[in-house]
Amino acid sequence: MERGLLRHFKVILPILASSIGNALQFYDFFLYGLASALVFGPSFFPLSNPILSTSGAFVGYAVGFVSRPLGGIVFGSVGDRYGRKTTLTWTLSLMGGATFLIGLLPTYQQAGIIAPIALITLRLIQGFAAGGEWSGGILMATENAPPKQQGFYGAWSQAGVGVGFILSSGLFFLFRAISGDQFLTWGWRLPFLVSIVVVVLGVVIRLKVGDTAEFARVAEKNGVQTPMTEVIRSYKTSVLAASTLILSEMIYVLMTTTVSLSYGAWLHVNESILIASVFVSMTADTVMMVVFGRLADLLGAPVVYGLGILCSAISIYPFFMSVGTGNPYVIMAAFVITNGIFHAGMIGTQPGLLTALFPVQVRSSGLALGQSIASVIVGFIPLISTTILYRTGSFNGVIVIFYAVSIISFCGLVLTCRKMSTFSVGTVKQTSC
Repeated sequence: MERGLLRHFKVILPILASSIGNALQFYDFFLYGLASALVFGPSFFPLSNPILSTSGAFVGYAVGFVSRPLGGIVFGSVGDRYGRKTTLTWTLSLMGGATFLIGLLPTYQQAGIIAPIALITLRLIQGFAAGGEWSGGILMATENAPPKQQGFYGAWSQAGVGVGFILSSGLFFLFRAISGDQFLTWGWRLPFLVSIVVVVLGVVIRLKVGDTAEFARVAEKNGVQTPMTEVIRSYKTSVLAASTLILSEMIYVLMTTTVSLSYGAWLHVNESILIASVFVSMTADTVMMVVFGRLADLLGAPVVYGLGILCSAISIYPFFMSVGTGNPYVIMAAFVITNGIFHAGMIGTQPGLLTALFPVQVRSSGLALGQSIASVIVGFIPLISTTILYRTGSFNGVIVIFYAVSIISFCGLVLTCRKMSTFSVGTVKQTSC
């Protein structure tokens, strides 16, 4: 009985270690997006034009993505040389510390130009840490997965993404209600400050978990000494496949959360309806990620991911139309369908696909670099999208951008299928590549 419990604990602990980091990363990711759309403009970029003020806040949002490649290079190499556990402990501590400090920052009215500079600096630190967090978290799950269950285990890692969205939107909504008229004064700080709880819990769990079985086997045989150099020299095509594959998923969820909030606020849609819709839809998203991860094991990851790309492209126009109606039931349904089904179909399937793109000895570096390259592009989407919305008064330009991204990601899927046949780890079902 005790042996069975111990074995079960050893399976669960790496999944928790993986998921909790993703939860914090995307707690920060969406919390900062929410605050950029609704708070940071007047508090840190108080320009006379509210549209320019919001755009200034989104510049700070984009900066966090610009620093991700550097973090990916540093922590990706650390993960391949010293282990996934080392990377994840450092990235979680840095990212969580920066998020907590944002909650303590003085506003522009209190500290002048120092306030936005400090905000952007902490955002750079968050981005730097996030550059290594995501890839290390995925590998902690997939490299500990039993045969033919890599999609299912990897999806649990991605479920941390949904948990981060749920916590951020839920706490943002809660503290907004509690603080009332004082939300712009002090209420917005509380969601940033409570992140320290997740940080402490995550660090404790990660210190108790060992490295992945696959990495341990490679480490015994002396792995690559300069893994990032090896990735750039020998696996450029795999990096291109990874970065293009994930573009549609990352941009889709930004459009159906952060950009849609700005669009709804511009149309004077009730903010509580929008935030509640995000909360409910991301709860559905979290559950369905695991379902789609299992489907990827059964049907083939390329099939599930390809359908996700197609459905997201079809749904993006009706989604923005639904937000524009102002009807709470229509808005809620639109959010749940887009995030709870179409987004979940992509993000829940990613780990199995991406893990098969690189051999173990350079896998952390390869995934970190691929995701970081995509993040640089993704980081500017809210700024570009809100500029288009405010200047044209229409979301048609935003839709065109996403159609183009969908085509690029589908090409990335085809390229991923070809590389999977070369670097398959033997546990990812490759049906219909």
